[in-house]
Amino acid sequence: MTATLPDDLVGAFQIEGEPVRGRVARLGPAIHEILTGHAYPEPVANLLGEACALAALVGSSLKFEGRLILQAQGSGPVRYVVADYDTSGGLRGYCRYEADEVAKACEGFVRPGARSLLGEGVFIMTVDQGADMDRYQGVTAIEGETLALCAEQYFAQSEQTPTRVRLAVGQADEGEGPQWRAGGVLIQLIAEDAARGSTEEAWNRTQILFETIGEDELIDPMLASNTLLWRLFHEDGVRVFGPKPLRAFCRCSQQHIETVLKSFPAAERAEMVEDDGQIHVTCEYCSRVYAVEPQALETVG
Repeated sequence: MTATLPDDLVGAFQIEGEPVRGRVARLGPAIHEILTGHAYPEPVANLLGEACALAALVGSSLKFEGRLILQAQGSGPVRYVVADYDTSGGLRGYCRYEADEVAKACEGFVRPGARSLLGEGVFIMTVDQGADMDRYQGVTAIEGETLALCAEQYFAQSEQTPTRVRLAVGQADEGEGPQWRAGGVLIQLIAEDAARGSTEEAWNRTQILFETIGEDELIDPMLASNTLLWRLFHEDGVRVFGPKPLRAFCRCSQQHIETVLKSFPAAERAEMVEDDGQIHVTCEYCSRVYAVEPQALETVG
C-alpha cells in the first residue's frame, strides 16, 4: 500500500515574479475528529468542513498570537456555523441546525450550498488579539451560494483586497473506512505601486489558472500541496514557505465550565442538578460531557 502524504497543514506561497500570494490547507485526521464529534447530516458536515478549512487559510496569516473566529448565521435550516482557529494551530468548529429543515432543503440538491442552508444572514470574521486588546470584526451579508464566495465578498468589501477562494470537503477510504477530509486554496492580489505598475494582467492570468483546480485535487490524500501548486503555477514558478501544523483542539475545561456555572444564580444552578446529584454540561464543540459537583460551585464566605 502506498503511504499517504502528510495532512493537517496550512502554508503560504508566492508566485514568482507576480504580485500574487496565497495559502493552501489540507485537513485529514483533524477535520475527521471535528466532524465526527456530532452526528451531522452530510450537507451540514460539508458546510462545517469548509468553514474550518477557510478559518485555517485566513487565520494562518495572523502575525501575532491570537484567534480568528469565522461565523455565518442566518434564518435557514442551519442557524449558524462557527470555526475557531488559534495561531498555535488549534482548530474547532460547530454547527447548530434543525434536522427536519435541513432534510427539506436538500430535496432536489446533490449538495445544498451555504446560502441554501443558512438563508438570509451575515458572514462574520473576528480577530481576537488577546484579553488586553480590542477585537476586530468585519461583517458582510451572505450573498454567495458558497462559503468561498462569502469570503471573497468579505475581502472585497472589508479589506478591499481582490481574493479568490476554493474549498472542498469529502470522504476517502484508505483502508480504515471513510474518513473526512477538507482542503482549500486562497490567493490574493498584492496592491500595485509605482515600482510594480499595473497588476491587472497578472491577476487575470492567475485567476484563469486558479479556476482549473478540482475539488478532488484539494482532498486527494495522495496529492501533496506542493505538487498541486506546481501543477497550477509551474510556468511562473511558485515559492512555498514552511507549513504550519493544524490539530483539532477544544478550549473547554473543567475549570472553565465551573466558572461559567458560577455566573448563574444559586436557584438556577439547583434546577440543573440531575438525578445523580451532579450538573452535567456538554461542550457544543467537542461533545465532551463534564460532571460538576454543586458543592464545587459554592462561594466560600
